[in-house]
Amino acid sequence: TAAESFNYKKFFEMVGLKKKSPEDVKKVFHILDKDRSGFIEEEELKFVLKGFTPDGRDLSDKETKALLAAGDKDGDGKIGADEFATLVAES
Repeated sequence: TAAESFNYKKFFEMVGLKKKSPEDVKKVFHILDKDRSGFIEEEELKFVLKGFTPDGRDLSDKETKALLAAGDKDGDGKIGADEFATLVAES
């Protein structure tokens, strides 16, 4: 995909995340939460595509910030498990 073209809603649909059970969505969250902090920080979000395909590209800073803004409901600068589940449900 071309840079700046990342659309998380289409992406979640494409990887089948939208159809997964809440338990499976949580598993995906834990895969993306590389440092096991219980949150997906901006640095981890950049590599979200690699969580699904090894040859996935890194997101641009702009795309990363847009995804973070979409998922970070409480404004703490990171995405928690519940926020991630909401992000997927809304997509």
